[in-house]
Amino acid sequence: MNAQQLKNSILQMAVQGKLVPQDPTDEPASVLLERIREEKEKLIKAGKIKREKNPSVIFRASDNLPYEKIGKETRCIADEIPFEIPDSWEWSRIGSCIELVNGRAYKQSELLDQGKYRVLRVGNFFTNSSWYYSNLELPPEKYCHKGDLLYAWSASFGPRIWDQEKAIFHYHIWNVKFDERIFLKDFLFYFLLWDKERLKEATTGSTMIHISMEHMYPRFIMIPPLAEQKRIVAKIEELLPHLEDYDRAEKRVTQLNAEFPEQLKKSILQWAIQGKLVPQDPADEPASVLLERIRAEKAKLVKAGKIKKDKNESVIFRRDNSHYEKLNGVERCIDDEIPFEIPDSWAWVRCGEVFQHNTGKALNASNRSGQLLKYITTSNLYWDRFELEKLKEMFFTDTEIDKCTVRNGDLLVCEGGDFGRAAIWNFDSSILIQNHIHRLRSYAKICTRFFYYLFFFYKSTGLIGGKGIGIQGLSSNALHALLFPLPPLAEQKRIVDAIEHLFRKLTG
Repeated sequence: MNAQQLKNSILQMAVQGKLVPQDPTDEPASVLLERIREEKEKLIKAGKIKREKNPSVIFRASDNLPYEKIGKETRCIADEIPFEIPDSWEWSRIGSCIELVNGRAYKQSELLDQGKYRVLRVGNFFTNSSWYYSNLELPPEKYCHKGDLLYAWSASFGPRIWDQEKAIFHYHIWNVKFDERIFLKDFLFYFLLWDKERLKEATTGSTMIHISMEHMYPRFIMIPPLAEQKRIVAKIEELLPHLEDYDRAEKRVTQLNAEFPEQLKKSILQWAIQGKLVPQDPADEPASVLLERIRAEKAKLVKAGKIKKDKNESVIFRRDNSHYEKLNGVERCIDDEIPFEIPDSWAWVRCGEVFQHNTGKALNASNRSGQLLKYITTSNLYWDRFELEKLKEMFFTDTEIDKCTVRNGDLLVCEGGDFGRAAIWNFDSSILIQNHIHRLRSYAKICTRFFYYLFFFYKSTGLIGGKGIGIQGLSSNALHALLFPLPPLAEQKRIVDAIEHLFRKLTG
């Protein structure tokens, strides 16, 4: 049960007479109502007020059932009464004991940016702090004052006790007038707050919700003894601070529950990328051997003229318990770039040492050489998936096709926008890419899925994106220089199996 449901339950108990005990010394509401009727009859006879036409009087007859007398007609209303109330309470129609006074209907042209009086509209009633003003002098009943009980009857409808300076209230708000001998204002406020949920079924309007007086006046309202109303209000206000504490705690728990799976995923990935998720196997071929094989395959491609020799080939190694990089014949310590420790059987590498990478073709509407072919953009590439319903087309030459074609097993990474976002192309058919997507194709056999999770972890923890070892944005140079751990191939596969097993457990 959330805080709002708990509050509704407390209000339900309050209006049913179950929140505080009845006191047999309280004057019953029936005695009070009868005395008020006698006083009203005297005023009618004295000519000071007019007699109401067909007033409603609800009473309990000798058969212990509720009846209603309207004019000369009396009928049993037991099937209309929503619930039982204590014997000292009475039922009434809202229209019989409350008057709803409408505000003034304003034209937009009459609403000023500055003026003598603020105009209270429904928006200001709840959340909007932007006010209109008016200089019009109106009848007294069109103003609301501090302490008035108001009710918005359209849009976000409901009651409020006005706690600010004198204002003109708008047509979509009622000022609730009542006999203070019958109702305590705060009790009436809590009743209207409770009744608001029941009113939703009686609302009208397709785009804006309205509650008319015709709907409101016939509704039932219970009248407890005035002393009990005071006890009810005191108990509600005693409980409200606890409800607020409960609400804050409940929202925090809800937030934690929503965040927990993602936080746990990050923790799993952190352990995985740092070599802590699965045990190392001394029988595994170490990453250094895998790295030599990658370099050998890369050299073959250079010799065959398929790729150019890397002018900035990186070799990272350990010496004196520190990390060094040899680049262009120059050695330097890179301990300040290493984000975490890894097992001895792993190696630190630059992305460009493991993957051949390039971006696709830049859009050029005037270039119409070659074949008109479909291609994907960053709007088709999401984390671990592609949306291929809407593909664009542009012209590609044979050279561009070779450079921009993606085949099964390639890792694609966004260059801009949500840079670092990645997915593996796992389709049998090939596709072309545009220039805001990096195509990563390993020089030798690796577990590409491990590197997908690496990009996910790097992006979610800021290692790509302006802090740590990353660079804001992901240009080709930034991607080439991206530093990441390389586990032994067998361990890459075990890590991926462990990640996906745990993720399946998380999603049930």
